[in-house]
Amino acid sequence: MNILTQKFVNKHNTAPFSQIKMDDYLPAIKEGIAQTRSEIDAIVANPETPTFENTVVALEFAGQTLDRITSIFFNLNSAETSDQMQKIAQEVSPMLTELSNDITLNTALFERIKTVYNQKDELALSTEQAMLLDKKYKNFSRNGALLPENKKARLREIDTELAKLKLTFGENVLAETNAYQLHITKAEDLSGLPEGTIEAARTLAKSQEKEGWIFTLDMPSYQPFITYADNRELRKTLAIAYGKKGFQDNAFNNENNVLRIANLRHERANLLGYKTHADFVLEERMAQTPEKVKAFLNDLLTKAKPAAEREFKQLTAFAEKQDGITQLEKWDGAYYSEKLRQELFNLDDEKLKPYFKLENVQHGAFEVANKLFGLTFTEVFDIDKYHEDVHTFEVTDEKGELVAIFYSDFFPRKGKRNGAWMTSFKPQYVKDGVNERPHVSIVCNFTKPTETKPSLLTFNEVTTLFHEFGHALHGMLANTTYPSLSGTSVYWDFVELPSQVMENWCYEPEALALFAHHYETGEIIPQEYVDKIKESASFLEGMATLRQLSFGLLDMDFHGADSSGITNVKAFEKKSMENTALYPDVAENCMSVSFSHIFQGGYSSGYYSYKWAEVLDADAFAYFQENGIFNKEVADKFKDYVLSQGGTDHPMTLYKKFRGQEPKPEALLKRAGLL
Repeated sequence: MNILTQKFVNKHNTAPFSQIKMDDYLPAIKEGIAQTRSEIDAIVANPETPTFENTVVALEFAGQTLDRITSIFFNLNSAETSDQMQKIAQEVSPMLTELSNDITLNTALFERIKTVYNQKDELALSTEQAMLLDKKYKNFSRNGALLPENKKARLREIDTELAKLKLTFGENVLAETNAYQLHITKAEDLSGLPEGTIEAARTLAKSQEKEGWIFTLDMPSYQPFITYADNRELRKTLAIAYGKKGFQDNAFNNENNVLRIANLRHERANLLGYKTHADFVLEERMAQTPEKVKAFLNDLLTKAKPAAEREFKQLTAFAEKQDGITQLEKWDGAYYSEKLRQELFNLDDEKLKPYFKLENVQHGAFEVANKLFGLTFTEVFDIDKYHEDVHTFEVTDEKGELVAIFYSDFFPRKGKRNGAWMTSFKPQYVKDGVNERPHVSIVCNFTKPTETKPSLLTFNEVTTLFHEFGHALHGMLANTTYPSLSGTSVYWDFVELPSQVMENWCYEPEALALFAHHYETGEIIPQEYVDKIKESASFLEGMATLRQLSFGLLDMDFHGADSSGITNVKAFEKKSMENTALYPDVAENCMSVSFSHIFQGGYSSGYYSYKWAEVLDADAFAYFQENGIFNKEVADKFKDYVLSQGGTDHPMTLYKKFRGQEPKPEALLKRAGLL
């Protein structure tokens, strides 16, 4: 029997990473698929009248073994991949899509679900049960169960192709990221760069037995270079390389993949009776319609654009005064923003970084969770992990009972995609009277420790860690019956609330006092730095808002209309961003072809949700501020009505239970300095 298809016999039933061989995955996934099929067959063949228990709940728990295997496989394909793993992904992806289609297009199964759904008013279901029934019914009706056979066949073809295209898209971006290096041999070309960045580049060059320094497109290398390097030509070289990912005349070009994905999504939506992919997606979101999303984004644009244009003018005047530059280019933005920030606030990341040693920041996140929600994180060394950089923790509540297993994985490496994310290896749910606790992970790409320095974070990285930790709390504090309604399984434009609200604690003196200590002296971060962090929080916020809105509007342009007329990705993107562009266009660059959020991840027609959730998070945090940022009563309400409830009720209902009212955008506009 395959290691992956047994119940994992180890502490807390965690994933046995060290025992899994690459050759285990394919047979295990095939076995998991076969097991799922027989579980589905058993539901369909049940001679008894369909009931909520024998049909809806049975379906909810079908395929659990397979879910467990695929969560391990695909999580590792993002965090610790290899050529062999990517090959397996390409092979199993169509199999999993076929299984998914076989379930949602199974007429006999849908008839049973429909029978239960049609008597839902007589069944006296709880809110959570009603939500599960609704979700299961819609999962069929929204994915082709009501279609005639010929259209069902076409839907299968589309879904299989989409699954492969999304994988290829991500693989191409990773390959392009890994392929590029900027090799510097002259010390004067390092002018302006922080010591830690130089040391990391030297270490990388040494590891390749090269002289000098090597910079890459990984964020801990790219971001400081583009922010601090005085050599404008080299900043340009690196920025253009970064913007060219997936846009070069080579095997990793993503232009056709983008067009194909957009077109297939549109065709799929039409097939299911929706006007566009965005109409299909948004039916199951708080925002509900593309018109509402566009109105929301354009309203923010009206408020943010004058501020952004003012800020851009200010930044240009500053660059001209400093270096005689009259036209700011994209590779100048971060550089002069940082210089201006230093001049206005006398504050830069290099001053702050000694106070943000990674281990201390993580400990700070744990402390905040302890003060708010009574959680204790204890590092343990007897839980299997997939890489030596990973740390494992048992999370317990005030009674000492296990709440979750938590994994953290913080440093870049060749097999890991860029960015930061939270994921789960096992969801929370209740079965046979046992409340199964979740196994949750956060994955980031922070600067590795060097021979002389620990990993020191920029303030932006501090907020990133707290952001992902907020998602993790949503997963860890889950307390629902059904796995598909548990933790972060909520409407997509609600999922960013717990993560974004956690970032607010990074700006509060009371919270910073818990973890912002100088790594050498132990001195707590000076109050003047804290004041400046708060003061500079809305620095160039108009420009930052404009940038986020441009991504949200580009997403809606790709998915909120018929995409079949798009012939040139670059030209389409340029037109879409006309109204939000501040910098001149860079001919060699195209953002869409590496826009993984919408073409690989789950954010298609959903990128607006970052801004949507900011309205929620600013309003939610204002409630904390009114009562004290560690107020137990407010924290308990947030835990009881938001973090623990998952998708068991409509998000606005949950939010109003917590807040006592609908969110108001004023708190966000005030925080962003846009009022």
